Amino acid sequence: MTKPEIPQICLIFSINQTIEKLKIALKSGIKWIQYREKDLSRKEILKQAFYLRDLTNQYNALLTINDYLDIAIAIEADGVHLGQDDLPIEVAKRFFSGIIGISTHNLKEAVKAQESGADYLGFGPIFKTTTKKDAIEPRGIDMLSFIQKKVNLPVVAIGGINVDNIINIKKVGCNFVAVSSGILEGDVEKNVIRFIKILC
Repeated sequence: MTKPEIPQICLIFSINQTIEKLKIALKSGIKWIQYREKDLSRKEILKQAFYLRDLTNQYNALLTINDYLDIAIAIEADGVHLGQDDLPIEVAKRFFSGIIGISTHNLKEAVKAQESGADYLGFGPIFKTTTKKDAIEPRGIDMLSFIQKKVNLPVVAIGGINVDNIINIKKVGCNFVAVSSGILEGDVEKNVIRFIKILC
């Protein structure tokens, strides 16, 4: 089965944000949701993931599950996004035929992701972010540009991206971003429209 192409904007969602804002984002044109949850039990994450699977199906949007391959398989998610300390890509591919992405923070990790067969890599944080409590130092625009030249798969920029700095991401030729508060804080519809106008 052919894997779907990944959309240019990935909206990272956790239960800390409201479902109503998520629905506005989907109605406004977001076609890729990544469900990332750190504080709930696996049972509750599974319950929320089933709900999000139904919701994204209604809007013809892709759903990626962060970290948990078993949950991605159980709900028939479109993809799974792995961290550096999660299941290796090679192992995940034995059990999952969907989109597999991985978080990277440097050239070594990016090259390894490509060699391991990742469908895309997340790279960052590009800017300072408050979304992740354990975020490392920002990698910056120049490093993002450098990484893109060293790999031959989609590079999804992540970390502190918003309507004010998205233009800088586009200027270095990056066409994929993962965003959370940059879309969900403030006027969600206007934020989505702005991102789409610049990237797509």
